[in-house]
Amino acid sequence: MHASSPAGIRVSFVVILGALIAFAPLSIDMYLPAFPAIADDLGASAGAVQATLAIFFIGLALGQGVVGPISDRMGRLPPLLAGIAVYVAASIWAALAPDIESLMAARFLQALGGCVGIVTSRAMVRDLFDEQSSARVFSLLMLVMGLAPILAPIIGGVLIEFFEWHAIFWVLAAFGLACVPAVLFGLGETLPPEKRLREGGVISALRAYVALCADRPFMGFALANAFISAGMFAYITGSPFVFIELHELSPSAYAMLFGVNAGGLILAAQVNAYLLRHYSSRAILRVAMNVHLAAALALVAATLVMPGSFYLLAGCIFVAVAVLGFVGANATAAAMARAEGNIGAASALTGILQFALAAGAGGLVGLLNDGTALPMVLVILAVSIAATLSRYMARNA
Repeated sequence: MHASSPAGIRVSFVVILGALIAFAPLSIDMYLPAFPAIADDLGASAGAVQATLAIFFIGLALGQGVVGPISDRMGRLPPLLAGIAVYVAASIWAALAPDIESLMAARFLQALGGCVGIVTSRAMVRDLFDEQSSARVFSLLMLVMGLAPILAPIIGGVLIEFFEWHAIFWVLAAFGLACVPAVLFGLGETLPPEKRLREGGVISALRAYVALCADRPFMGFALANAFISAGMFAYITGSPFVFIELHELSPSAYAMLFGVNAGGLILAAQVNAYLLRHYSSRAILRVAMNVHLAAALALVAATLVMPGSFYLLAGCIFVAVAVLGFVGANATAAAMARAEGNIGAASALTGILQFALAAGAGGLVGLLNDGTALPMVLVILAVSIAATLSRYMARNA
């Protein structure tokens, strides 16, 4: 299994990398149904419990920035195993947390450990495959990335129904432990010693990030991916109000709609893997982003002209979400293809941009809330335009 061809991809390789990427969505979504129980048990306010989620996002962003350069110097496996150990220990700490302050600290540490899987997974794919082939691998990984946010709240809901909220973190700790033998015996080191960076330290890491930020094609592809992902987060933030309050869907009907949209994303990612056998990843990316912009424009038009049309709104949303299955894999592969020697740092910066812009888009939807669907669809249009402009930065690459 190496650089130019994805034909020899082991299913176990993709499954293990998918499990590592799933650390984040499982840790974010699984405990959401337990928020009221956590607040009652720890005597904390709803805002304090919600803050444990914000702290997790901060830890994910900061952790990736540190881990990326370390993996370029030490290889992929040592920081990955250390990160899993930190994640397991932090999950146990969260399960035993006696107060909300301890839970906040545990969640921050859990994010620092969990983010290692995100960074190293992307870096490992880049270590082994070229741009076209890595796009196919990323498409396969989108299957996990799409399923995890759907399954995690369901698993959390079942656990909280039969056990106390602590059980959720015990399950996360067990999941982390189960990944250790899988990593040791199913992955192997993908960055040989002769390809590792010899320089280390803060100055070297900063130099790597400055070089990546100065690389217009890398930033163009990375920002295009991050802005489209931000549109997804704007949808996640705004859609409960839009569909449950405005269009009067029941919570169960909304859950079904959410699942259909996630299914569209997963299906698109698998179609993308097939198309990559016949077309270049750049060509697919260009068409997909044009489709996303058209869907975003249609969303705004539908909201302004026919605000009560549920099916038109839902159809445009479906297209905008599904397109991420094409954009995510191809834009990530194109950005990572620009990295030579600083692959871990490139993976980290790609992730930081995604989480930062996603959090900003979600916050903007809440800030602009005026009781209509307009804030959500305007943010989706804004990030789609920004993504299109970002891709033009890389048009000559």
